[in-house]
Amino acid sequence: MAKLSLIVPCFNEEEALPIFYKEVKAVLKTMEPLEYELVFIDDGSKDGTSRLLKELATKDKGCRYVIFSRNFGKEAAMYAGLRESSGDYCVILDADLQHPPALLPAMYKAVTEEGYDCCGGKRLGREGDGFLRSLFSKAFYRIGKGLTHLEMQDGYGDFRLMKRSMVDAILQMGEYNRYMKGIFSFVGFDTKWLPYDNAERICGDSKWNFKSLLNYAIEGILSFSTAPLKFSGVAALLLFAAGALLLAVNLVQCALVPMAYTGYEVILTVVLFLSGLQMAVLYIMGAYLSKDYMENKGRPLYIIKEKR
Repeated sequence: MAKLSLIVPCFNEEEALPIFYKEVKAVLKTMEPLEYELVFIDDGSKDGTSRLLKELATKDKGCRYVIFSRNFGKEAAMYAGLRESSGDYCVILDADLQHPPALLPAMYKAVTEEGYDCCGGKRLGREGDGFLRSLFSKAFYRIGKGLTHLEMQDGYGDFRLMKRSMVDAILQMGEYNRYMKGIFSFVGFDTKWLPYDNAERICGDSKWNFKSLLNYAIEGILSFSTAPLKFSGVAALLLFAAGALLLAVNLVQCALVPMAYTGYEVILTVVLFLSGLQMAVLYIMGAYLSKDYMENKGRPLYIIKEKR
């Protein structure tokens, strides 16, 4: 009999977990006689999440948990869940029910009967995200797709059901700096997308603010593209052309009105612009060096405090 592993990263989900568990169990009953396991990853929660997970594992032999020693981030939690899973198929679900469990039967059918290696949920719309967050998110996916040449689109998230062969391919990519959306795209495999409406969290507040989303976006681009490093070369060519044009304009103006034109304002503007450009290039180089620095340390992606 095939086995399905449901991987659920959790961070301060004490309120949501009972509702999530009840809804997921109701869906799984419709998929019987499928064997399953619920693998909860407690990513350093400060509330009663770990206590609830232990209670679930005690009363339901299909529930397992992994508790991190501190918060290592959702990327590490997803990787840990995939590594701890034992199913022939694995699906990643958010505990706040923004990933609808009702799609599980259709996703399972796609990979078991329709010949796909993976079936993901494609979120429609961004109601409730706010104008600026939606705007920046759409802009990031457009820029990211152009720079990385990977199939990353707005709405394609972590909610996907995969065959073990795809999971094993993902686990081979053990880099410290992880961006799972890029990794999903990088490993390939045939994927079917099922649309679903964007939903609000069932309770609590989102763990993602604008700063964390911006850092996540930068991490995604730097992890799968070296295009930003080429920025300095392109900028050098543009500045050379602009400098030559500015020099020609200055010479003409000085020839026409020798005493009336000094060009100090233009020179000052150019100096400030070049200084800013140099700092931008240094930041890009520093960002890549810092990622290489962390990779070379060889630190673990996460540390397990307790598991069952």
